[in-house]
Amino acid sequence: MADVTDPKIIDGKATSLQILAELAEEVLSFSRSFRHPHLAVILVGEDPASQVYVRGKMRSAEKSGIETTQITLPAETSEKTVLEKIESLNGDGGVDGILVQLPLPGHIDQQRVIECISPSKDVDGFHPYNLGRLAADKPLFVPCTPSGIRELLTRYKVSTEGKHVVVIGRSIIVGKPMALLLARKGESGNATVTICHSRTSGLDRISAGADILIAAIGRAEFVKGEMIKDGAVVIDVGVNRVEDPESKKGYRLVGDVDFKEARERASLITPVPGGVGPMTRAMLMKNTLLAAKRARGDVDGS
Repeated sequence: MADVTDPKIIDGKATSLQILAELAEEVLSFSRSFRHPHLAVILVGEDPASQVYVRGKMRSAEKSGIETTQITLPAETSEKTVLEKIESLNGDGGVDGILVQLPLPGHIDQQRVIECISPSKDVDGFHPYNLGRLAADKPLFVPCTPSGIRELLTRYKVSTEGKHVVVIGRSIIVGKPMALLLARKGESGNATVTICHSRTSGLDRISAGADILIAAIGRAEFVKGEMIKDGAVVIDVGVNRVEDPESKKGYRLVGDVDFKEARERASLITPVPGGVGPMTRAMLMKNTLLAAKRARGDVDGS
């Protein structure tokens, strides 16, 4: 566990708790004249990691005053049944946000499930409509992890304007929306963004030129010290289990960045755990409140 008193550490856990406390006040005020925002979470199967993630989201919802409904389905549940459940939630006026915990069992088409969620309730921000809105600079919902990263950079007073940002990873969950977000005109944007991935030639050289390096490639401790520019800000999105016989669980969690090596070069760095993960959950709650505001007509959804 990283020492969060270290001035180089970006403490995502503490920042997320601050955001949840801010949201709790806003939710309380909102609910006095409407109702509590309501998030429905669908969990298919018994994947241990997914169960942990869902529990974390439920705790964040409780801290922010957002109501939740958890729908747990067996792993053998048909795709048709999952889609029908989503359609039912789409039509439920008391539900503001719908989240389907990923990954799904192999027999279910993940993209079809994502596209079944109403864009107005897609608080994860993965629906093609919402990703398209982000690309058009008119977002309804920004995917939670990129949104959380931007919030960390803002609260830690890391300017992105004119900076070279390298994002390692090209998923719709992190890489692509992160690049769109930081390249936007305006505050917390105006960066020059390079997206790298497993097929990138000269990745070490490119990453070493980054003022801000965001690693979301899903490979344990992939980013080594020599891949980081002196004084760079390093954001580690990865959560990987590696065997550790000295741990009671038999494993420990590490990021996509070799933390010990990176810390020697970075001016600021997020730890794993306790960095980006808690921020993702906080932004999910923020998106749920935003959805509820749109449902009440407070915010334009066009």
